[in-house]
Amino acid sequence: MMNAKAFLENSTMRPSKCLLRAFTRLSPSRDTAFQSHHSRCINQNINNQDPYRITKLRNVVQFCTNTPSSVTTQVASEARNLSASRTCTKDPTLDKIISKNGLNVKPLTVERLEEDEKDEEVVNGDVSNIDKDGLENVRRKEIEEEAWRLLRQSVVTYCGSPVGTMAANDPTDTAPLNYDQVFIRDFVPSALAFLMKGEGEIVRNFLLYTLQLQSWEKTVDCYSPGQGLMPASFKVRTSPLEEDKFEEVLDPDFGESAIGRVAPVDSGLWWIILLRAYGKITGDYSLQERVDVQTGIKMIANLCLADGFDMFPTLLVTDGSCMIDRRMGIHGHPLEIQALFYSALRSSREMITINDSSKNLVRTINNRLSAISFHIRENYWVDKGKINEIYRYKTEEYSTDATNKFNIYPDQVSPWLMDWIPESHRCGFLVGNLQPAHMDFRFFTLGNLWSIISSLGTPKQNQAILNLIEEKWDDLIGHMPLKICFPALESSEWHIITGSDPKNTPWSYHNGGSWPTLLWQFTLACMKMGRPELAVKAVTLAEKRLQADRWPEYYDTRYGKFIGKKSRLYQTWTIAGFLTAKQLLQNPEMASSLFWEEDFELLETCVCVLTKSGRKSCSRAAAKSQILI
Repeated sequence: MMNAKAFLENSTMRPSKCLLRAFTRLSPSRDTAFQSHHSRCINQNINNQDPYRITKLRNVVQFCTNTPSSVTTQVASEARNLSASRTCTKDPTLDKIISKNGLNVKPLTVERLEEDEKDEEVVNGDVSNIDKDGLENVRRKEIEEEAWRLLRQSVVTYCGSPVGTMAANDPTDTAPLNYDQVFIRDFVPSALAFLMKGEGEIVRNFLLYTLQLQSWEKTVDCYSPGQGLMPASFKVRTSPLEEDKFEEVLDPDFGESAIGRVAPVDSGLWWIILLRAYGKITGDYSLQERVDVQTGIKMIANLCLADGFDMFPTLLVTDGSCMIDRRMGIHGHPLEIQALFYSALRSSREMITINDSSKNLVRTINNRLSAISFHIRENYWVDKGKINEIYRYKTEEYSTDATNKFNIYPDQVSPWLMDWIPESHRCGFLVGNLQPAHMDFRFFTLGNLWSIISSLGTPKQNQAILNLIEEKWDDLIGHMPLKICFPALESSEWHIITGSDPKNTPWSYHNGGSWPTLLWQFTLACMKMGRPELAVKAVTLAEKRLQADRWPEYYDTRYGKFIGKKSRLYQTWTIAGFLTAKQLLQNPEMASSLFWEEDFELLETCVCVLTKSGRKSCSRAAAKSQILI
């Protein structure tokens, strides 16, 4: 009898491959039935001379139907003429073709491995010669193959072209809410996975179509979003026209349908970051140079750089306007937004074409980058020594030379922090938020990871953050990477800050839950700092559970032992985050194109102080000293 290892290695009857061959037989180039669809895109000129032209993938099989369960058209609703549409007719031969080519045939399955092992033991009398490493490699390969299959199944198409991936694709979920939409934030790991796989067309389409959705006149209580705002998500909706035809419409959500009705601050920042990544990985910089794309970058930058009442260089935002999209006490100047803001500004500076109309904007970006860098490195950083300093702060200091510049009261230093922070000065982190009389000492993972990736922190600080994660592995990694924040809000603090949010109970969801999608960002941060072994350890840990647990959105409990009580299954950015982390480890040269090194030019620019006569000349010595913090 063939032993287990040989059977797994030689088998050609895996269901995923059978299904792949079936779809290959249905390719438009080999089946004329799919070429007979009558289709047209209205309100959109896609001639070759049009700069807005979106090129279709050659191997995309389009399924046009008037049923609401279609992958590309999830819900039929009233169509609004927001953008290009597609009219399709249902092909009556579709069902016959699918049956003929085997899609309805029950796939062959592999028998249980344990039975094969028993048979081998009977034949050989000893199982010690089983290549365990080989079996493990086969298992890992199968997990990746399943992840890719699920990722491709989540692809949403519009006008025959892929434009993104839906947030979750659980076939048993009868109430998807907005998880069947394409989120800008959620699509980023999917986009990177496709880019590193050499499949850039879906990313290009996504960037251009979301650009067309920028700042439509959608309102919440009769108030329009600022010019340049990107939607949090969009959905491909359908509307019947006549007979068996229907029209596809992109319907964006700027927060008017979201829980809490909060507009997304981070969507535009992620869009710019992804635009840069597209150019870096594909080498196609023509997309960045297009007039419409340049305009989109400038609109986002101008919106974020607009003058207001706030006197800090950081970006003032409300609760729920980022990945933590519910009330969690992060209003003000949360670290996550500042790190993404810094990354987006650095990306914008790289991509904006310098001319007379843009030079003032570039100058403003440079000044803000320098100011944010100094502000975050100086005022957000804590280690044991800094916490001890804050613990002994004097208050009500009135002068430009005040030590306690933000009037932080020492009682804010919680006992948990003094017990939790390591003794070694090699460990530290950037606090979650800072504003007058308020310093949020919670550890927010995404903000700290992006501070490393973008070099918002100094090299020494960046290493200290990874040292802290390694030192506090059980708290921040546990059974599933990675905690979104630590510690969780509990008791009366949870009641007051979250408003008794039943989804954000302690150690659940955004309140200390574990989110596998953060794995790719952790991997990228580790590779930037020369610590890939930490990433490998985390990826290996996640690999043991994600497939068996059906790729959950998040995990609950202090150490991430259990699938979240309201976690969606087959969450796309969980799948994509895992795949992207694996690809980053396999392709270090691609990883190096996605992060930013220390910018010495920024350190030369300015660390300004205020005098009676206004701003005076910058101190280069003070600026350079920041790299040694």
